[in-house]
Amino acid sequence: MNKIGTIAWLTWKSAFRYRVFWVLAALLAVAVVGLPLVLKTDGTAKGLVQILLTYTLSATAALLGFATLWLSCGALARDVEEGQMQMVAVKPIARWQIWLGKWLGLLSLDAVLLALAGAAIFVLLQWRADRLPPDQQKILREEIFVSRGSVREPRPDFSRMVDAQMKKAVKDPSAISGFDLAEIRRQLTARIETNYTAVLPYHSRLFGFNLSTLKDRLHDIPLQLRVKFHTSSGNPDVQYVTLWRVGPTNSNRRVDFPESMPADSFQEFPLPPNLLDDRGLLFVEIGNPNDVEMNFPLGEGMELLYPESSFGINFIRGLLVVFCWLALLASIGLSAASFLSFPVAAFMSLAVLLIGLSSTTVSTVVEQGTITGFNSATSSYGHSVVDYVVVPIFTVTLKIINLVQNFSPIDSLSSGRSITWSQLGLAGAQIVLLLGGFFCVVGIILFTRRELAAAQGNS
Repeated sequence: MNKIGTIAWLTWKSAFRYRVFWVLAALLAVAVVGLPLVLKTDGTAKGLVQILLTYTLSATAALLGFATLWLSCGALARDVEEGQMQMVAVKPIARWQIWLGKWLGLLSLDAVLLALAGAAIFVLLQWRADRLPPDQQKILREEIFVSRGSVREPRPDFSRMVDAQMKKAVKDPSAISGFDLAEIRRQLTARIETNYTAVLPYHSRLFGFNLSTLKDRLHDIPLQLRVKFHTSSGNPDVQYVTLWRVGPTNSNRRVDFPESMPADSFQEFPLPPNLLDDRGLLFVEIGNPNDVEMNFPLGEGMELLYPESSFGINFIRGLLVVFCWLALLASIGLSAASFLSFPVAAFMSLAVLLIGLSSTTVSTVVEQGTITGFNSATSSYGHSVVDYVVVPIFTVTLKIINLVQNFSPIDSLSSGRSITWSQLGLAGAQIVLLLGGFFCVVGIILFTRRELAAAQGNS
C-alpha cells in the first residue's frame, strides 16, 4: 500500500505542477458560483432548483468527467512517451501497483474537487432559498429540501393476455401478411396497457399502495400524491376536474376532495396523515367527471411519496453516485492509455463516452430491431443483413449503458426524491466494481505486458 500511495501522491504532484487542479477549481467556481449569480430565476422554488441543482451539478459532472478522461489518459500515456515510466518501472514496484496508484490518485483528486463543488452548491442553494417568498420557501421544505421515497402500484403481468391475442391473430395469416410479428406484439401490449390504465368518462378507478413495512414509521406523517395523466385533446391549458377519495374502504376515515389539474404534466398535492388501513395499505380512488378519457400511464401515472431522510444526506448520496461515474471514467481512460499513445487513448475514451451519451439512439434501434427505420408502405420496420450484426451489438451496449444510467442523482435531487443507501450500494457495485473493475483488470493486464522501451521509441 505504501508503493501505491506513493504513486498516488506523485499523481497529485503532477496535477499541481501542471496547474491542472487550480484550472479545474477555477472552472468549477465559474460553473457553480458564477452561473447562478448571473442567471435569473422565475421567483419560484422549482426555478431556483433548476438553476442551482440541475445546471450546476450537471456542469460539475460534465467538467470533472471530461477532465478525468483527459487526465487519466495523460497520466499514464505521457509518462510512457516521455520516458518517465521507464525510470519508475525499474524500481521494486509491480506494474499493477503503478496502475492502481494512478487510479487512486485520480479518484482522490476528483473526490476533493467534487466535495468542494458540492459544498459550494449546497451553501449557495440555502442562501438563495432564504431570499424566496415565504410561500415558495414552504414549497422548498415540502417538495425539494426533503428526501422522499416512493411507492407505486404493482405492475401487472400482461404476457398471458398478449399471448392470447397473438394466438387469435396468427389463426388468420391473411390478416397479418406483410406485418412484423414483433411489431404486432408491441402494439397489442400497448393497447392492453392503455385499457388497463384508462379512467373512462364518468367512471372511477381504485389504486392500491402497499406501505405495510412503513406503517409504524409513517404514523402522523402527511404524504404526497404525484400524478400525471394523458388525454386525447392534447391541450395543456385545459384544467380537468378530478374527484379523489383516499383512505380505508368502508371507513369514516376516508377523505374526499376535488382537484383541478392539466394533462401531460406532473402534479403533486398533500394527503392527510393516518389514512392507512390495518394492513398498511392505502387506497386511492379517482373519479373522472369529464367527457374525455384520462389515462394514467404505468410507472409515472400514480405515485405515493413519503419522507425518507434529510436533504443533506440525500445530497451527499447524490454526490457519491457522481463519484462512481468519475471512477468508471478514470478506469476507462487509464485502460486505453495502457496500450495506446496519448492522442489515440484520448480519442478512444471520448468515443466510449459519446456512445454512452447516445443511449436514446441505441435504445430505439434495439426496440425496433433494425437500423433502417419504419417503412410506411408496408406498415412495418424494414430489415437488412446489417441488422443481424448491429442489433445484437447494440443490445449488449444498451445493457451496459443502463448499468450506469439507471442512477440519476440530478433528477432525484431536483425533485426531492430519495437516493437510498441500497441504490447507492447498487450503483457502486455496478458502476465501480463491475464495469470499472473490468476496465481495471484489462488495463492492468495490457500495461503489464506492454514493452515500455518500444513504446518510447515509437513515440
